[in-house]
Amino acid sequence: MKVLISGGGTGGHIFPALAIANAVRRRVPETGILFVGAEGRMEMERVPAAGYEIVGLPVAGFDRKRLWRNVKVLWKLMKSMRMARRVLRDFQPDIAVGVGGYASGPMLKEAQKRGIPTLIQEQNSYAGVTNKLLAANADRICVAYDGMERFFPGEKIIKTGNPVRKDVVSSKLSQEDAKRELGFNPNRPLVVVVGGSLGARTINDSMKLAVRDMLKSGASVLWQTGKLYADECQKAIADINNENLIATAFVGRMDLVYRGADLVVSRAGASTISEIQLAGVPAVLVPSPNVAEDHQRKNAEALAQRGAAVMILDRECAEKLPRVVTEMLRDPKKREELGANARKMALENADEKIVDEILKIIKR
Repeated sequence: MKVLISGGGTGGHIFPALAIANAVRRRVPETGILFVGAEGRMEMERVPAAGYEIVGLPVAGFDRKRLWRNVKVLWKLMKSMRMARRVLRDFQPDIAVGVGGYASGPMLKEAQKRGIPTLIQEQNSYAGVTNKLLAANADRICVAYDGMERFFPGEKIIKTGNPVRKDVVSSKLSQEDAKRELGFNPNRPLVVVVGGSLGARTINDSMKLAVRDMLKSGASVLWQTGKLYADECQKAIADINNENLIATAFVGRMDLVYRGADLVVSRAGASTISEIQLAGVPAVLVPSPNVAEDHQRKNAEALAQRGAAVMILDRECAEKLPRVVTEMLRDPKKREELGANARKMALENADEKIVDEILKIIKR
């Protein structure tokens, strides 16, 4: 059996793709797996680090503001289509799986032209453009939210949830021990602030203003700045010499983070939300306004409307974040309620359910 997995661009596409690949390998160890990503994007590093082969396409996203720049984008798309045909001819997959992102468009489109079965995994509550374009000829569409019939043919949809990294939500440690492993006092509430794999400027700018008050309130703070903002954030807190604050570009042990956190402040990407739900951790969500179709706001609203998270709009973050976090730290009952409601929304074993669909399609 050969499975081609295409997509990427951000951790929100890459980590589900890796979770699917790992689940395929657990079920059918001899399976040949090939990833196809976009040149210069994060997947070209993360996928080989996870032990899988990847091919890069020169594809790029359309510039919706400066349309004249799309001449070069179209040229790259045509070149990517030619390369996709070559990949399919050489690898000869039994199925092509698309997880969203630039590369999945040309790759799955070429697979569909050749009669190769395709499965789409849509992580968000508002479907991406690429997946909407591919849906008509897809064999199966795996989703994480209700109501996706407004984007996709209903008969092709199956609600599986979003695949997450198994290690992220599998910690058996107590909350106190997880805090110790992270280097914090187990008796202080821990606020974890993350802005995604690259970072989030608004959250980081708000944290520069809020972090001192958080520490004064008796909390410990783990602040993942993202690599793009690491230096400027370190400069902003250079005057703080406090053992209850750790600011770092990237946090590797997210299993400890979710187990130890009393409160998470985060963007509202699909993978992060799925991890928050599975971990049952209370969260303040600050959706990024710089994403297609404003899908992060729709993701955050899906939780906020069910009392499973607090949402702060990006433009209000600097003003509201310090106050909201302080209020949450004073109200353990509210945190417990948010975490419990988030846990009720969790869909477990999404990777295994998607592999079930992959195997059904191949065996038809």
